[in-house]
Amino acid sequence: MAFYTYIMASRRNGTLYTGSTDDMGLRAWQHAQGVGSKFTAQYGVTTLVWFEAHETRDAAFHRERQIKKWNRQWKLRLIEEMNPGWHDLTERLSA
Repeated sequence: MAFYTYIMASRRNGTLYTGSTDDMGLRAWQHAQGVGSKFTAQYGVTTLVWFEAHETRDAAFHRERQIKKWNRQWKLRLIEEMNPGWHDLTERLSA
């Protein structure tokens, strides 16, 4: 079983949300539907723009906490390295 750390965005260079989960597809769908969290619903954070898999829940949670401490520029660089077009990566989950 994989665990994930992820970043959602409202738009390119928009509002960002970092989280971790054991079901990336479900969690991305929840955010897209506005039921993922009050924060993402309020700010329209619906696009999965970055994610990485981990072997343990603890590793995914630790990475989430690490990224949340980063400054915004570091987060933007992380997204740009994996997803320069800021495309919704939800389709990659089923591939």
